Amino acid sequence: MKISVDISYYPLTEAYKKPIKAFIADVKSNDKLQVYTNNMSTQVFGELDEVMATLAKCMKQAFELPHSVFVLKVINADLHPDT
Repeated sequence: MKISVDISYYPLTEAYKKPIKAFIADVKSNDKLQVYTNNMSTQVFGELDEVMATLAKCMKQAFELPHSVFVLKVINADLHPDT
């Protein structure tokens, strides 16, 4: 099943840009996923199991920074802009 996820990541630190960039790069390292970013969020498209396993791994790594907040919206449809 294909899913689409919209992610907003808020590392609660003054140096917030570096953890955000690292999280996005980590998610993008999975070439089975389609990942798009904009100023407000990151969108991830792919198979449910692949997306969720990747996000779990990447979020676990991001949580090493205390007080990291993630907001996820998940839909069971492929809302990829090129489909």
